[in-house]
Amino acid sequence: MHYFCYTILLFFMKAYHELMQRILNEGIKKADRTGTGTISIFGHQMRFDLSEGFPLVTTKKVFMKGVIHELLWFLKGETNIRYLVQNNVHIWDDWPYDTFKRSYAFNGEDKSTFAQRIADDAEFAALWGELGPVYGFQWRSWPAPDGGSVDQISSLIQTIRNHPDSRRLLVSAWNVPFVDQMALPPCHTFFQFYVADGRLSCQLYQRSADVFLGVPFNIASYALLTMMIAQVCDLKPGDFVHTFGDAHLYLNHLDQVKLQLSRDFRPLPSMEINPVVHDIFQFQYDDFSLKNYHPHDAISAPVAV
Repeated sequence: MHYFCYTILLFFMKAYHELMQRILNEGIKKADRTGTGTISIFGHQMRFDLSEGFPLVTTKKVFMKGVIHELLWFLKGETNIRYLVQNNVHIWDDWPYDTFKRSYAFNGEDKSTFAQRIADDAEFAALWGELGPVYGFQWRSWPAPDGGSVDQISSLIQTIRNHPDSRRLLVSAWNVPFVDQMALPPCHTFFQFYVADGRLSCQLYQRSADVFLGVPFNIASYALLTMMIAQVCDLKPGDFVHTFGDAHLYLNHLDQVKLQLSRDFRPLPSMEINPVVHDIFQFQYDDFSLKNYHPHDAISAPVAV
């Protein structure tokens, strides 16, 4: 491998590994909502230059199919898991299943049976597959005082195209009156774009970060979103800046973290996007092609619900 490319690879991968190592070294034990317990730090930032490769972790396999389908689901403005489970993506199943288990309708179904019913039965999905006004709702249908709604993504695209120097290129998912109605209040709470020299950069503020399970997924998702918006706005991808509030490792993930930290880095993949798509809402799963991704094996860990 060329020395410069290898240096970039190390920079990308080290940023994530250094975050995990920092939490192990400096983290404070804290109780948490799930009862699992964490070690946690407050305040951290990573930066990825998207022109140098797609920042997908290689020291364990990341479920890129899930990243893409979840992002398309957000952009559709949907809040029901039916689209996801119909595409064999089960990253949001735990929250509605937990609600279902505590309901009058529960008859001992396991989670896989529940998910299959969501996929097959529209009426059942309408009753038990809803997550409340989570990301997609806030991105596309933020309630307005006049009874209407604001499509933040459409407004963002128009502002980038017409006023690229604006300092108001923001999308927020943290809508205070609705937080208690959500199955899981937004962890990635808001993001801001910045245009300079024909490049589009994005900064995400993440209030709460499950660093082992969630963060590699979040990096890939917002890197991809930045690339998509850059394409439809005739810009080149710039930097993705990932800023954290509470960055934590769950206590039942520590063995997995140590295993991952013991692994060597591998070359970054590339992401190819269908160049004919110029409407952010017209992207389909088949418009994305991940090339040369050869990670270490996946490392499983329980989700704290």
